[in-house]
Amino acid sequence: MKSKPGSIERSRFHFYDGKGEHVERPPCNWKSLFGGSAWTRVVEQNGEPGQWYLHLFDSSQPDLNWENPEVFADFEKTLRFWLDLGVDGFRVDVAHGLVKDKFQDHPDPDKLIAALRVDSTEVSRDERVQLLSNMPFFDQDGVHEIYRKWRKILDSYSPKKMAVAECFVYPQSKLANYVRADELDQVFNFDFLLVDWELNAIKTAINNSISVLENVGKLPTWALDNHDSPRVVSRLGSLEKATALALISLALPGSKYIYQGEELGLTDGELENSERQDPVYVRTHGKDLGRDGARVPIPWNSEEKNYGFSKGAPWLPLRSGYKNLSVNIQISDPDSTLNLYKNAIRIRKEYLANNSILEYLDSPNEVLIFKRKNILVVSNICDNKKEIDLPGQYDLLIANQEVGISNQILTMKAISTCWLIEKD
Repeated sequence: MKSKPGSIERSRFHFYDGKGEHVERPPCNWKSLFGGSAWTRVVEQNGEPGQWYLHLFDSSQPDLNWENPEVFADFEKTLRFWLDLGVDGFRVDVAHGLVKDKFQDHPDPDKLIAALRVDSTEVSRDERVQLLSNMPFFDQDGVHEIYRKWRKILDSYSPKKMAVAECFVYPQSKLANYVRADELDQVFNFDFLLVDWELNAIKTAINNSISVLENVGKLPTWALDNHDSPRVVSRLGSLEKATALALISLALPGSKYIYQGEELGLTDGELENSERQDPVYVRTHGKDLGRDGARVPIPWNSEEKNYGFSKGAPWLPLRSGYKNLSVNIQISDPDSTLNLYKNAIRIRKEYLANNSILEYLDSPNEVLIFKRKNILVVSNICDNKKEIDLPGQYDLLIANQEVGISNQILTMKAISTCWLIEKD
């Protein structure tokens, strides 16, 4: 460690003396989201153990001290560098994590970390709400002042640039604070990353996601998976459920985010433990397998080495099960998952992009029906075929499984979603 205690260099991060007679304990008991302590002790120039620095994630990722004006100035320089090159905006990772409260011990740091994992089953919903409603290192009021300054930077360009916040806060209504008119443009919605294939769960997720942003005049975003969570096919257990849920999400008002490989119907990659790279796996000594399964590269060409992803060895291996999911195979198959997504995006752009109104219609048990303008979305959630009375004359636009329409009767296979357009 070249810099000294009290130096300008250390002031850009969170360096503090430890506790105990020999300052051998970290400043507080906070845990890293990647496992282990959130503090690492440095070795000073004299070779002796010295101060501790904070890293809420990996030890190679020290947290910046946003109370130091040099930090903001450097970020403004970085933002403008990319904006001057013409980027349209930014995804703000852990947008709720820039500002910390007083460095005090937490009554249950391990359970708090479990509650922060999106897919954690170690805590109940009530425990999660209680733990996440008062986090000393996340969702502090000071983050909003930072984003108000960012907003001025983004608006100084023409056309104005955008930013989307990745943040996980409770209660969910707090998400609205990040997308107020003078802050960021969008906030990731994690409800569909967790939702079960069950009618009430899906409908509740839709309603909650829309309602929490209504007061600030914003629409929600929709995502089925991301680099931190299991792929939707693996999580739900079937491609049919994944594509049926995809068509629901693509038909909703707001913005849809598609994680790489979702449009191919990829499952989590099969990995040997020796192949895992995630610091979560390393720092928990294998107790948590980490997120590598969702981070396996995309298969582009079934005939090439590494399925066309790279000529050298990729950081994670692609197994033979990915071969038939390759882009070159799917792109020429009209019934492929890739072409389902491509067609749905095209239809969405034509009919749904500029309409935010969603109206639920009466429906049989285990069937979800909603309307947006002249588009009817019908999803058969159950494991049996359904015959559904339509409220008028409709033509089929798209479906993830074969459907039939005869005399205003819609016949749907189990686990299927379709979009219908009202006849003139």
